[in-house]
Amino acid sequence: MSSSAAPATGAPAFPAPMTGSLLAITALALALGTFMQVLDGTIANVSVPTIAGDLGVSTSQGTWVITSFAVSNGISVPLTGWLMGRYGVVKTFTASVLLFTIASFLCGIAWNINSLIFFRILQGAVSGPMIPGSQALLMMIFPPNKRGTALAIWSMTTLVAPICGPILGGYISDNFTWPWIFFINLPVGAFCAFFCWRGMASRETPTYQRPIDRTGFALLVIWVGALQVMLDTGKDVDWFNSPAIVVETLVAIIAFIAWVIWELNDKNPMVDLSFFKTRNFAFGTLVLCVAYAIFFGANLLMPLWLQTNMGYIATWAGLVAAPSGIIAVILTPFAARMLNRYDARILGTVSLVLFALSFFMRSLYTTEASFFQLMLPTLVMGAAMSFFFISFISIGLNGIPPERVPAASGLSNFARIIAGSFAASLVTTIWERSESQHQTRLAEIMGGPGNPGNTGGGGGFSEPMSDALNQATQYGLTTAQGISVIVRQVSSQAFLLATVDLFRISSIIIILLIPAVWLCRKTLVTGPVTHAAD
Repeated sequence: MSSSAAPATGAPAFPAPMTGSLLAITALALALGTFMQVLDGTIANVSVPTIAGDLGVSTSQGTWVITSFAVSNGISVPLTGWLMGRYGVVKTFTASVLLFTIASFLCGIAWNINSLIFFRILQGAVSGPMIPGSQALLMMIFPPNKRGTALAIWSMTTLVAPICGPILGGYISDNFTWPWIFFINLPVGAFCAFFCWRGMASRETPTYQRPIDRTGFALLVIWVGALQVMLDTGKDVDWFNSPAIVVETLVAIIAFIAWVIWELNDKNPMVDLSFFKTRNFAFGTLVLCVAYAIFFGANLLMPLWLQTNMGYIATWAGLVAAPSGIIAVILTPFAARMLNRYDARILGTVSLVLFALSFFMRSLYTTEASFFQLMLPTLVMGAAMSFFFISFISIGLNGIPPERVPAASGLSNFARIIAGSFAASLVTTIWERSESQHQTRLAEIMGGPGNPGNTGGGGGFSEPMSDALNQATQYGLTTAQGISVIVRQVSSQAFLLATVDLFRISSIIIILLIPAVWLCRKTLVTGPVTHAAD
């Protein structure tokens, strides 16, 4: 991700651009490669309860299926530039697609949660070159006067895939078995690899020898891995009361400090941290990572809550999220034109306000919320997404020399992915702890037999409990049945309160990010605009 990554994402000379049917089918194969990788980042979100139930683990442990893929993918991103420069973009991309397809098959045949997590780590690790590789190759095979079309194909693919992920994952979980969310990659991956190699084997990019920063990469793996394991397992072992968590935290801190020192002093760093000396890159990336982490965590939390507490099947949970992607696809071209006319800081602020509004609307949810009421905030979020990515990537890259843009973009993408994976673990931890606290308080209010704090009548029940039981018996329920119903209602309300608390906090954090936007220098964009795959 240092400047050495530039050759991998630049435009190496090919014999000639493609034309006709060869161009069409190769472009389709490259687009499908991008689609498949982005899809796998979201397709499992709505399937977590199904996977967890089938493998006999909690939904909290089931989210490791999401975080393991994300963090592994993030760690692999810094290697992309070196791999493409060393072996060529065509070979690297094709090998990545083939290995991703094999890893997808292994995920589908996983026999327990540990094997599934291991194969998801493998899947994320080999997927690093797929998105930058597909973008570079699309730009290379199109004639210069049609590269705008290539960019449009890539951009639309990265926007459509997150729409399809929750819907497809939900439909498969409800109508087939969860392994098919991975098996569907097999024909797509085979098609993509075959036609990419068939069309571009003779058009390989120039390769060159350069040393790889093994020490920097090893330290990166250690600190990111230790921190992710600590976040994923801490809630199950009472956090810092566990010696293992203490050790993992110390390892993460020491390895992180060593990694920063090494990367700042190495002649050929894998991750060029000097970009953070640029004000726009530092603050733009900060806002991008924090806001994306909140967005990623919310996208994981919503289907979990809908399926475990609102009675939604996976398909309908996926449909609740779908409108955000549809709105983003519709508005992104408009946002790109706006970016050529207005300061990116203004559009970035608009996106944050829309994000905050979306989370505030979600904080007003009740257990009686209709499908439309649940879906409405996602429409606002879709509008926010259309401005968010292009604005903050443009802000972050403003002032970066053109030859260093690929390396800076790679660092920003790496930080964003890692932030999202950490957020997924934190959100589920905070959600479960908040639910437990709310349930305790609600139980104290309702009271029950033998509770010394009960002061009401009803045979030892508190007054609120007695009133609730009286209403239950009016519908023909016995006392035992009434208590069972009330306990379920208390649990449902506790999860609701925990959910809306998180959305309310998210809204506040997003608003607090706005001043950081205006610490950046004015950013006006000329020429075509793109965004990171979300």
